[in-house]
Amino acid sequence: QVDLKESGGGLVQSGGDLRLTCAASGGLFGTYAVGWFRQAPGKEREFVAGIMWSGERTAYADSVKGRFTISRENAKNTVYLQMDNLKPDDTAIYYCAAVVRFGVVLDINEYEYWGQGTQVTVSS
Repeated sequence: QVDLKESGGGLVQSGGDLRLTCAASGGLFGTYAVGWFRQAPGKEREFVAGIMWSGERTAYADSVKGRFTISRENAKNTVYLQMDNLKPDDTAIYYCAAVVRFGVVLDINEYEYWGQGTQVTVSS
């Protein structure tokens, strides 16, 4: 089992940047695929970005391609989400999730472990 904790959220103006961190404890973190998801008020939780265990492959939602970058440092049990050129539509609670898989996982239903989330608010 792995415990996940997100940090780095906050309030930023449109066009600004934030870096989210997902810190893991327990388990062999290097064997987990990790994803970032977000949930805006009144909306379903949606996939944002995913990364395979080695960091070799990544995937992004169309809405964030070219603006967000997911990366990981297995030696530090950490996954990052660099968010650049933020827009008001990016406002949501952001969650990281993990599952033992070889590749990149996009399906929310496949993830086994979840963090508590961190709020990101982008003002216009």
